[in-house]
Amino acid sequence: MSPDVSPDESPGGSGARRGDGSSGAASAADGRVRVFLVDDHHLFLSGVRAELGDSVDVIGDADEVAAAIELIGERLPDVVLVDVHMPDGGGRAVIEAIGRTHPEVRFLALSVSDAAEDVIGVIRAGARGYVTKTISGPELTGAIRRVADGDAVFSPRLAGFVLDAFAADPERRGDMVPSFDPELDQITPREREVLRLIARGYAYKEVARELSISIKTVESHVSAVLRKLQLSSRHQLTRWATERRLL
Repeated sequence: MSPDVSPDESPGGSGARRGDGSSGAASAADGRVRVFLVDDHHLFLSGVRAELGDSVDVIGDADEVAAAIELIGERLPDVVLVDVHMPDGGGRAVIEAIGRTHPEVRFLALSVSDAAEDVIGVIRAGARGYVTKTISGPELTGAIRRVADGDAVFSPRLAGFVLDAFAADPERRGDMVPSFDPELDQITPREREVLRLIARGYAYKEVARELSISIKTVESHVSAVLRKLQLSSRHQLTRWATERRLL
């Protein structure tokens, strides 16, 4: 994505209602795919808008989970381009919330991460595809159109993993059934965020600052993870995360 595009100004600051004044009932007059963007980095949001240009109809964006859920529910885009890692549950929280109320909205995850855990998490939540932020503008446009048409789309480097991690269900055309990790399944999205940072060597106060939560909340999440995984030390937690490629 173009790194030198100035970020959009949001009068209300972080999480403010943003967009072009489009409504959920409206459709692009020329038949373009209607897209909503969710990412907590304003500079990247502006870069995506610039790369997509007039190839799709970008009807709005949000930089927080709660704002994204509210605006997507109002505007009902064809495709939501969503970042995986954000505070308050990230892209997975957005996908799950909208999926319960508006299952017709399709999601394409866009992330810097190509970790197996991230891919499985958002696909299980209901995303139709997963691409990394190294994708070019034309490739991203093509991926959005394919998701809008009902296809499943993955970055080429993830294709081998996806084939290994998901088995096709012959009874349901186009759907996928994930291969579950029982231990990983019991950890919430927020606990995974904390776990990943702790395993990378972050101090509790650094995790708190990174995720915009209190140190006491970090301690609570770490204790919950250790209890669920039946581990007793930070060293064991790091080894567990490394074995599952969560770092």
